[in-house]
Amino acid sequence: MNESTAMLIRKLVVANRIYYVEIPAAGLYLLCGAPADSVKHLLRRGIIQTTELNGVTFENGPNAILLSDSMVQNGHLCNLAEFPILQMLYRQGMLLPNHPNNTGRKPKLIGTPEQLAAQLRYIHRGNYGLISAEEMVKAGIDEREAEELMRIKLKFAFGQIARPDAFVDCLPLTTCALDVGEGVSIERVAHNVFEIHYGGDYVEIDLNLRLHETYPCPYPLSHVAIDRHYFAVVHAGDGDGWDYNRPAMGSVLIHQGRVYLIDAGPNIHYSLDALGIGKKEVAGVFHTHCHDDHFAGLTTLLQCDQPLQYFATPLVRASVTRKFCALLSIPECEFSKYFDIHDLVEGEWNDIMGLEVRPTISPHPVETTIFNFRVLWEGGFRTYTHLADIASFTVLDAMTQPDTAALGLSPERAKSIKAAYLEPVDLKKIDIGGGMIHGNAADFAADASTRLLLAHTARELTDAERRIGSGAPFGTLDVMIPGQQNFLLRDASEFLKSYFPTVPGERLHMLLNNHIATFNPETIITPAGKTPPEIYLLLAGKVEMLTQDPSNSHFLFSGSLLAESAAIYDRPSEETYRSVGFVKALRLPSDLYRNFIERFYSSAELLEVRRVEERLRRTYLFSDAVTNITLFSLAKSCTITELHAGDDFTGDHEQMHLIGKGRISKGVDEGAPVLGKGEFWGFDSLFREMSERAKDEQTLADVSPTVIALDSCEIYSVPLRLVSRIPVVRWKLFEAFRNAHPYAAPRYRGTAR
Repeated sequence: MNESTAMLIRKLVVANRIYYVEIPAAGLYLLCGAPADSVKHLLRRGIIQTTELNGVTFENGPNAILLSDSMVQNGHLCNLAEFPILQMLYRQGMLLPNHPNNTGRKPKLIGTPEQLAAQLRYIHRGNYGLISAEEMVKAGIDEREAEELMRIKLKFAFGQIARPDAFVDCLPLTTCALDVGEGVSIERVAHNVFEIHYGGDYVEIDLNLRLHETYPCPYPLSHVAIDRHYFAVVHAGDGDGWDYNRPAMGSVLIHQGRVYLIDAGPNIHYSLDALGIGKKEVAGVFHTHCHDDHFAGLTTLLQCDQPLQYFATPLVRASVTRKFCALLSIPECEFSKYFDIHDLVEGEWNDIMGLEVRPTISPHPVETTIFNFRVLWEGGFRTYTHLADIASFTVLDAMTQPDTAALGLSPERAKSIKAAYLEPVDLKKIDIGGGMIHGNAADFAADASTRLLLAHTARELTDAERRIGSGAPFGTLDVMIPGQQNFLLRDASEFLKSYFPTVPGERLHMLLNNHIATFNPETIITPAGKTPPEIYLLLAGKVEMLTQDPSNSHFLFSGSLLAESAAIYDRPSEETYRSVGFVKALRLPSDLYRNFIERFYSSAELLEVRRVEERLRRTYLFSDAVTNITLFSLAKSCTITELHAGDDFTGDHEQMHLIGKGRISKGVDEGAPVLGKGEFWGFDSLFREMSERAKDEQTLADVSPTVIALDSCEIYSVPLRLVSRIPVVRWKLFEAFRNAHPYAAPRYRGTAR
């Protein structure tokens, strides 16, 4: 950059692979990269500030977004433009009538045609959810109810469902430099690497996450140790989508020691780490609606080795499915490949292993329900109500219309909604965000509930609000029914039964008759280079497994055995195991475990399968979040082929193949692709229907071609039918599939437009 024009273009590093480029002379303020909570990162850095013009107070900030070429990197979503666009339209005022910032200029989205199309579909669903009465009927409600709900939706939408390109300009960036106006051009110089030119100067923007690099959390979180009670509510957030000091409104329910989430906001994995809850411990998620501050963490939760239970009404589930699949450009049937769907009956109590939940429809621009939870106990039920994204009584009154054909609410529905909001319970968390689509604390001044919590706001509570309700800082706990039993010991018993299904239950008590240890955050549990006197069965929390090769380091969750092979072979551990947050694990003396294996299990068979397990664990696909139980099942079905340089290998088309060591060439031509250790092929058939190119062109991977070993190689082959059922592995394969075809148009035609 020339010193004489150094200030013409300014590049700010916001966070890992998130940048902000200012070109004031051209009126361009460009957010480069828009992962979850990118607006909060801009607010925390002070890039977005509150200003005033002509007596009107509003925020400044970006007016354009440069999207990542890759939708998913290192398991994380890279393009979530919903809240940045909302910030431009409403908090900056670009869409508000008579606002000084409403000059007719629209926010700009810049990216590949495929990513632009996906963002428009996703923003469209984020604005409206289901877009017709027909879609609602298809989701399972009757026609009369669908028509009434559509009148409510249209009232919020000012009478029409607008196309997203009506308020956003899309600028496709293909193989040539793109003129974005006012003398600014953007050029892609490599995949996900761009140059922005203006006035003879330029800056480079690299949006590629490095190995193990992630997008950081925009707000600080302190570690908290959470006990597993019979029925309790852990407060995992009381902010909103703009609060850069706190997570968005959400709760963790604990019932009989099992963990459930209410909603999955951005950066939910950081919240779980801070609470000492591993992703694998989450039994299910109750979902209120599809706005990003309640939705963006879903893909984090699916990264486990078993499908996550998903609880919502059919209407909410349908709108979430459409948004999820529109964002990823995948067919809607894929949603059920990652989640174990449980549709809840609206307005009725649904029993989930003793935890009863009643969802009730609540007016909002998208399909939304409030949740009432109850658990039977001495003297009656203990009750908790979660009122996320409700409407204030002022808004409800303004929407109420006696004419049943008019847009808005009927008087009867308005009355029943208010009654549902005000139903007395033991504990109630309330959205008081205000405005056109959120609640007001004053409506609950006379609420007869035992305890009220005020949430979903980015500001301090007023004196009047503090007289009405309490706060719920991150990690605080409301115990509804204390636990009088050790639920973690129950979990340990279930894990051991899964590991050793042929061993009589009474024999497992030899292992269960050991204490559960608690480790503080960032504690080395087992160091490398020492023979461990004990191993641990991880029950709660998250553990980092560190190897000499940083590329093989990964995370373990509940159900994993730490340093098991070192105990079996009575040798030093090759890995260091280190807690991330608070961790609880069952201590198993190494000699006892070794004797148990020799006495009650076929030692030779187990050791051979464990050897294969270890090899799979060291691959990218099976490193994170895959428990020993799942790996054991895979290892029993895995075949290992050893090759010498020059040997051919033809794989079975019903198997996926991984390289354990060495290199292979996928063809005899000089330019044929070369794959090395940890890489894989033969999985494209899982996603064939997502891309016409993958249908029409039988790629090398699809037909399991003959490959040639360039060195001494080990090839691990595992059945696709098993791999496809492991959500975290399927998600990694999906990322690899998408990134292998970065410019291939995903021609799946979703219903969103």
